[in-house]
Amino acid sequence: MSEIKLTFPDGAVKEFPAGTTPLVVAESISKSLAKKSVSAKLDGAYVGMHDVIPASGDFQLITTADDEALDLLRHSASHLLAQALKRLPKFANMHFGVGPFIENGFYYDTDNGAGNQVTVEDFAEIEAMMHKIAKEDLPIVSREVSRDEALAMFADDPYKVELISDLPEDATITIAVQGDHVELDKGGLVPSTGWLKHFKLTSVAGAYWRGKSSNPMMQRVYGIAEWKQADVEAELQRREEAKERDHRTIGRDMDLFFTSQEVGSGLPVWLPNGATIRRQVERYITDKELANGYQHVYTPVLSNLNLYKTSGHWDHYREDMFPPMDMGDGEFLELRPMNCPSHIMVFKHKPRSYRELPIRIAELGMMHRYEKSGALTGLSRVREMTLNDGHTFVEPEKLEEEFKSILTMMMEVYRDFNITDYRFRLSYRDPKNTEKYFDDDEMWEKSQAQLKRAMDDLGLDYYEAEGEAAFYGPKLDVQTKTALGNEETMSTIQLDFLLPERFNLTYIGADGQDNHRPVMLHRGIVGTMERFTAYLIEMYKGAFPTWLAPLQVQIIPVNLGAHGAYAEQIKKQLQDAGLRANVETKDAKMGYLIREAQTNKIPYTLVLGDSEVEGQTVTVRKYGEEKTTTMPIADFQAEILADVANYSRNTKTN
Repeated sequence: MSEIKLTFPDGAVKEFPAGTTPLVVAESISKSLAKKSVSAKLDGAYVGMHDVIPASGDFQLITTADDEALDLLRHSASHLLAQALKRLPKFANMHFGVGPFIENGFYYDTDNGAGNQVTVEDFAEIEAMMHKIAKEDLPIVSREVSRDEALAMFADDPYKVELISDLPEDATITIAVQGDHVELDKGGLVPSTGWLKHFKLTSVAGAYWRGKSSNPMMQRVYGIAEWKQADVEAELQRREEAKERDHRTIGRDMDLFFTSQEVGSGLPVWLPNGATIRRQVERYITDKELANGYQHVYTPVLSNLNLYKTSGHWDHYREDMFPPMDMGDGEFLELRPMNCPSHIMVFKHKPRSYRELPIRIAELGMMHRYEKSGALTGLSRVREMTLNDGHTFVEPEKLEEEFKSILTMMMEVYRDFNITDYRFRLSYRDPKNTEKYFDDDEMWEKSQAQLKRAMDDLGLDYYEAEGEAAFYGPKLDVQTKTALGNEETMSTIQLDFLLPERFNLTYIGADGQDNHRPVMLHRGIVGTMERFTAYLIEMYKGAFPTWLAPLQVQIIPVNLGAHGAYAEQIKKQLQDAGLRANVETKDAKMGYLIREAQTNKIPYTLVLGDSEVEGQTVTVRKYGEEKTTTMPIADFQAEILADVANYSRNTKTN
């Protein structure tokens, strides 16, 4: 009998008879290892525990202790979902797209045609069938099939037929079989359905087939799967809290912003409360930039299309840009997708000397992106946005110094906003992607090394990501997590050697020659006003620190007739000091009015009665506290002004 040789991660080599499965290999080592082995890999490719190991090679058992094992469990749960749907009579004719694992769960794209659509009300019935199949403990076995066999197996499912037809002619096609259910699958599954004990379906949403709006709309059924039921419960609790933090819900409840089809998709309207928060952020970042040597400008939201052809945006981002406007006289205007060409023109409009450098130009610049309708979300994904944008033009030898200066300012801003949950990503080019990245190996290697050296000099932790750079240069991205668990880029610093060359930017050097080329740094500290405000809403759960709160002080007179004049006097005094205060005039019980102020998350509530009027004092209650304190109005004013000046750093986020 022929044999195969398996090389284990520790370097040991063992021989096994041909036809051996990973389960047999695991059992040969120990019974306990076999019980916790989820799958195996041969030369990096998955081999199921019941599958025949096809050849000799590097062999690895994946156990429940390995991080990727949970991904395999969730992938398998999507198959369990599909099998359960097919067993239920009302979903028996269901067609299936793809069913991958995702962070914290899994989904399957489904299409029942004109039949019953999956609803949340169906989840209990579907989950019951999933548990029934799990108890059957059906072995999951994979095998290779020919293209013709695969097409015949899935002939009644147009989505699977499309996937098979799109595979290269020489592609290996595999299927996974669990009892009466067959999946088109590349592998990476648990040994049997019995491993799937702890799961929960969570939601259903629309999703275009393969992510293209021109394709049919499918139903995406989401779920979670864990090794332990306690982990399922913890994830459900985390998601419930995330819903409470969702900026769209809080934005509605606190009257911060709204979106409307009548206005246009992806075009949020800022209401007075939301506009106040945004205005505070804008004032803060503008003052911060001015203090750090930036010159603020205003540039047009429209520009000649040729400007974006020169910059390369038309070539690289055309699909994300709105259609050009034909002015009828040979000129085409474009809603700008980026501010950098405008700032380049500010630099270029007159001769520059090395004595002026670095020149730092900043703007709260409005931009437009042609986002697909299905991607639009509250303030997070919009079609019109205002970017806290800045561009520095610097001598090449001072590039790293300027990079460190920007990064230092960025971290100061994070401190003031109490942002602590973030990580740094150095984004490099993918050298194989010659369509996206311009071809200059020397430039890329030099600039990527400069970024890395600067981060090392500052002693900052970071990770590296190939293929995430801009088309014109590498960048540092600051990655944050939203309350809903999605990772987003908040801030960025990008090196750019290309655009100064494309626009022929020069400065007069110490030698008197006007032929020296600056390096350009693109940077956004707080990103767009829309996305940053969404982040703040979710981070603070609507309970903003005093300096950001739309209304900072709610003044409640016990009796409007007897105490209203004193309330108005205090309101004016606070407003004259630059604070945002309001007098409550509703005719309602005192307890209700105080609870309402707490519900609206107003930082300070002042209650005024006879004793306060007589003593010229105020009774103060802070948001989230039960106790009250009576003090002279001057003392209260000093306290709240100190709170604002300190950016409320002592305020804990919810």
